[in-house]
Amino acid sequence: MSVNIDIRVKRANKIYYENDTITGVVAITTPQPVKHNGISLSMEGLVSLQLSPKNVGIFEAFYNSVKPVQICYALLEISGPNTLPQGKTEIPFEVPLVVKPNRTMYETYHGVFINIQYTLKCELKRGFMLKDMIKVAEFIVEYKSKKTALESKPVNFVITPDSLEGGVDLGTIPGFKISGNIDSTVCCISKPLTGQITILHSEIPIKSIELQLVRVETCGCAEGYAKDVTEIQNIQIGEGNVACGIAIPIYMIFPRLFTCPSLSTNNFKVEFEVNVVVIFENDHLVSENFSIALVRG
Repeated sequence: MSVNIDIRVKRANKIYYENDTITGVVAITTPQPVKHNGISLSMEGLVSLQLSPKNVGIFEAFYNSVKPVQICYALLEISGPNTLPQGKTEIPFEVPLVVKPNRTMYETYHGVFINIQYTLKCELKRGFMLKDMIKVAEFIVEYKSKKTALESKPVNFVITPDSLEGGVDLGTIPGFKISGNIDSTVCCISKPLTGQITILHSEIPIKSIELQLVRVETCGCAEGYAKDVTEIQNIQIGEGNVACGIAIPIYMIFPRLFTCPSLSTNNFKVEFEVNVVVIFENDHLVSENFSIALVRG
């Protein structure tokens, strides 16, 4: 016997805001009548933190002092003990998206070491000697957009062998000069990052120009902090030996779920950076790093 449970919310994009009411149906399909001891639906928002393997052993106390943070929780009994008829049964539900006291609601975010996730879980209780059936579905939480205009913070940059940091041997670096600009380092998460880059001159051909978006996740507690940088996406904006003097547009859309408005709390931080990377034909690589602030504009 195969019983199928599906949780369907009313909004097709599954996006909700704080203090919204989540409405939908639990659809249960069964090939024959099924007795049950009740059906419940829970809504939960959790912030989950973890350390990367390279930091394990530095401060094991982290695991005991930083547990998943519950942002919101609600439990509904949508059906008492009963028998489901053969075929499809739809049970409507409404659950308020209300934050717990002394908690703050954050946007949905899927990171490597930090996850902020909101889920609906339906549990069909089967009774003695039978395994309960569970179905979990995720929905998305976003901040409401603000109507105030964002403050633009443009950045101009020039990259030359002399501007490189980190003890680079200038004798191994070809002569070059690259200029460009980022239109603003304060970015609306629903709009693209824009700017331009121009190769003014280069002694050897260029293989590729890339735009890299990275997340900087910091987890910690009183015993210490662990900071990890991981790549989200890499976009090639120039291929082959790009002609000098031509402005190449910088255009990057921030991926849904893998980015969120920049966060800073007592136990964790989520920040973002952009790297402009130029790779020469001899595989030498130069890059310029920009810290950016993401907001829900």
